[in-house]
Amino acid sequence: MTTRQARSKRPDAGQVDIFVIFGISGDLAKKMTFPSLYRLEENHKLNCPIVGVAMDDWTTESLIEHMKLSLSNTIGQPDTKVVDRLARRMHYVRGDFTADSTYHDLAKVMGTAKRKLYYLEIPPVLFAPVVEAVAKNGLADESFFLIEKPFGHDLASAKELNDRLHAVVDEQQILRIDHFLGKQPVLDLFYLRFANSLLEPLWNRDHVAAIQVNMTEDFGVEDRGSFYDPVGALRDVVQNHLLQVLALVLMEAPSQAGDNALWDKKADVFRAMATVDPSQVIRGQYEGYQGVPGVKPGSMTETYIALRLAVDNWRWEGVPIFLRAGKALATTATEVRLIFRHPPKLSSLELPRHLSPNQIILRIDPEPGLRMTLFSKGADSSGSDEVHLDLPFAQELGRLPEPYQLLISHALDGNHSLFTREDVVEETWRILDPLVHNVTRPLGYKRGGWGPEAANTLVRGHLGWQAPWTD
Repeated sequence: MTTRQARSKRPDAGQVDIFVIFGISGDLAKKMTFPSLYRLEENHKLNCPIVGVAMDDWTTESLIEHMKLSLSNTIGQPDTKVVDRLARRMHYVRGDFTADSTYHDLAKVMGTAKRKLYYLEIPPVLFAPVVEAVAKNGLADESFFLIEKPFGHDLASAKELNDRLHAVVDEQQILRIDHFLGKQPVLDLFYLRFANSLLEPLWNRDHVAAIQVNMTEDFGVEDRGSFYDPVGALRDVVQNHLLQVLALVLMEAPSQAGDNALWDKKADVFRAMATVDPSQVIRGQYEGYQGVPGVKPGSMTETYIALRLAVDNWRWEGVPIFLRAGKALATTATEVRLIFRHPPKLSSLELPRHLSPNQIILRIDPEPGLRMTLFSKGADSSGSDEVHLDLPFAQELGRLPEPYQLLISHALDGNHSLFTREDVVEETWRILDPLVHNVTRPLGYKRGGWGPEAANTLVRGHLGWQAPWTD
């Protein structure tokens, strides 16, 4: 991959000297950032000052009070010594994100700090203006920019945003965040595949009949109508979360260590995918969505989407990939399933004609774990019983780090392996672009079920949609 020449100078590898958070007064900071900073402080992994920038009429003291309130709501009973250490790192700068005076004040607070990490917890429309303002005011050298999703709303806007950013900073300075990439079971996919000779020989079209990736939620949009309605399920979770997980399922093993080696293999997977066929997509909207505050009258936004993809390469040719995501469904779960080919029917085993195929299930949420489904002789000495080999990650590995805790830690340490690269973002938008620009009216479905019945047509001839592993 080639990167464009930029005017700023990217920092050397290593721990940053200062962490600047734009939008520190927002909901993301309350729910995720403050608790993550607390966990990092608790584990002695914070080694720099933290500067919050926002438009609210706060002071450093009021920022600290909001931090403590967040921790009381998320951590429960935080260690006061850890809280005090974290508070001593904090500073606050009030100002308009597009005003030069804000950056003059920020420069005074940062002092002689050399390596800088800027975290943009702000609306997407401000991503480019803030990076441009940082560069304009001479604060972009020796810096990284941690940018929240969504990165564009289609292929054209993603390219436009990349072009604006690359005009002032180098691609290697941009860390596009996707919190799914910080989830421990997603990280474990890489090790499960490539650190074990038991699984990898089976991980191909010779043994796998189909792949399912599910992200189901038993709750609706609730009070987030104004945010969700312009986005929908495709942009909210498929283009980023589910496709990034899918890349880890499908990719080849990198031949060397390093961030780019990993992302090269992910990019190869997406380049081998054709743009999605709109006839292989089902969009749905749960009953009652139109009455959610903030939803536009007559909204055609999908709260459910199911689609079929394929990869045209040696490993996966002919293996259908089914993705499903939706709200107001029967349960909340996120998982990946590899469904293997049917075993032969042997009369000596007295097997039924349609014995279910074996499966490997990686559960991402809730309670991460791995399950393998096998068959054994029935306890009554007749027929067969399905048995489960379960590996609960928390029980075996201890308390898992929260995704934002891990992502922020990596960003502070200069480890970029968990952050999405430019070409990968653009490829995912390319794959889905026909759906973004050809919106059809979604099918209605009742709350508490599995979405529109029409989604079953996508898996016809295969095992069918599987209820998530929740027991």
